[in-house]
Amino acid sequence: MSMIETNIRQIEEEIRPSNARLIVVSKYRPLEEIQQAYDCGQRAFAENRVQSLLERREALPSDCEWHLIGSLQTNKVKYISEFITLIHSVDSLKLAQEIDKQAQKQGRCIDILLQTRVAQEDSKQGVPPNEFPDFVRALLQAPMPGIRIRGIMGMASFVEDTQQIDQEFSEIETLFNETKHRFFSNDALFSELSIGMSGDYRLALQHGATLVRIGSAIFQ
Repeated sequence: MSMIETNIRQIEEEIRPSNARLIVVSKYRPLEEIQQAYDCGQRAFAENRVQSLLERREALPSDCEWHLIGSLQTNKVKYISEFITLIHSVDSLKLAQEIDKQAQKQGRCIDILLQTRVAQEDSKQGVPPNEFPDFVRALLQAPMPGIRIRGIMGMASFVEDTQQIDQEFSEIETLFNETKHRFFSNDALFSELSIGMSGDYRLALQHGATLVRIGSAIFQ
């Protein structure tokens, strides 16, 4: 068994009790390594740049499921609208409207997550929790049949302090629950909480993560 397969099996075992799903972050990895992950049964992969995503999709088997986890510019939505499975990083009404527009051109309904920002780093994207209700309200007031809001995505600060990470995940979990209760209480599809990466996914699982985005812990 290869190192990659060993790592995937170990992570799957850890997340199974939580019913969370593993999304393999394939960014910066050579195609041979991603193919190894595919060969041991993994189908869901994530990239943070549109160009990389297009290149990987072209080179890898057609039954791969592709997720975009990085910042998405409106002028690049059209390149992925035909095939993207889930866009994790929607943080503006303008972006949601463009996804809706391109999805309708394709005769599709694209699943999206709304990205919040609780991390301390300025480089992190997303809508702050205190602005989130107004953001959701604006999305719901504009008819957009080409998108489906499936849940929330967020990242904790990149720090060693597990107490801070735990607190930030707790804040995202609370935001998810409040948003569900307030806006999506009758919508079973609003069910995804995309939190947790290689260094903090175990903590994320304790806060209700349904999708964990893991790269380096698999390809180390």
